[in-house]
Amino acid sequence: MLIGVPKEIKAQETRIGLTPYSVKELTNNGHKVQIENNAGFDAGFENSEYESAGAKIVSKAEDIFKDSELIIKVKEPLKNEVAMLNKNQLLFTYLHLAADAELTSGLVKSNSICIAYETVTDNNFKLPLLAPMSAVAGRMSIQAGAHSLEKTQKGRGLLLGGAPGVAPATVLILGGGVVGENAALIATGMKAKVYIVDKSEDRLNELESKFGDSIIPINSDKADIEDLISKSELVIGGVLIPGANAPKLVSKTMLSKMKKGSVIVDVAIDQGGCVETSKPTTHADPTYVIDGVVHYCVANMPGGVPRTSTLALNKATLPYILKLANDGYRNALKDNNNFLNGLNVFKGKITHKAVAEELGYNFSSPETVIN
Repeated sequence: MLIGVPKEIKAQETRIGLTPYSVKELTNNGHKVQIENNAGFDAGFENSEYESAGAKIVSKAEDIFKDSELIIKVKEPLKNEVAMLNKNQLLFTYLHLAADAELTSGLVKSNSICIAYETVTDNNFKLPLLAPMSAVAGRMSIQAGAHSLEKTQKGRGLLLGGAPGVAPATVLILGGGVVGENAALIATGMKAKVYIVDKSEDRLNELESKFGDSIIPINSDKADIEDLISKSELVIGGVLIPGANAPKLVSKTMLSKMKKGSVIVDVAIDQGGCVETSKPTTHADPTYVIDGVVHYCVANMPGGVPRTSTLALNKATLPYILKLANDGYRNALKDNNNFLNGLNVFKGKITHKAVAEELGYNFSSPETVIN
């Protein structure tokens, strides 16, 4: 199979879909790989490394899209990339379609076959291809939040961990999944006071077992979010409904209860955000202030640490990419219902139920369309 990797063109996105090691694994399996010129440079991977692994360096993205049977990316394709997709071409990347009606429409019209990293599941109903980036984003959320609390960043002027004789800041983490756990790991390490709210009592028990009395777990059914927000200097939004928009847990009216200079980091922004006042930002201009509350809503947080992120992502995605390339998409998806859950768009049809419901499309069963 001919596999193409274009350079990411989303603002400040410097990850790349394949590492040189992944390319070597694919070429060892008899596949051809073409990489756009300098696509891995900002993640620390040189053209020469890809060539040594067996890849061909291609000068233009147009040639990648024109010739490749399988396109591997990191972020969702932008408008000009969607226009280059070919009928029956495979696209494997993060898509987050429920939050982007225009992108979804474009992919439907392209008649391509689009598999989303973020909706592939495993036998425990978890999301193995989303997890590594969620872990990175969760850890980064505390770094970003701590920095945003500084006065020079329009924050409250607090050190997250406090100082001798000075109480630490209070962190509220909404969602106890991969993002929430990794946020808690850094926040507790920085000696903040940490609340975690989640709907699963079992998950809260797991987190309490892991972190002990360094966190305060609260079941969402019993949580007074408005009261918790009023106590907190940093709020991390880490809730997720696979394939669907994130629920709005923090309303605009709640902002008035927050202390001036407090910070919200909405990690769920690529799924629409879990805060009513959230809107996507970039690494170049990551924050804005509403009602005295600093909002950090970068939609590709792991792109800020592209080498770590690319290495972590490829460890998760490579087995699936090899499966697609070795067996073809029909056999790869038929053999694995968890992989089939990643199919979002198939030749003009929406094949993920949550995406169809969010955006008003007719849902087509993925099992039916690939037969």
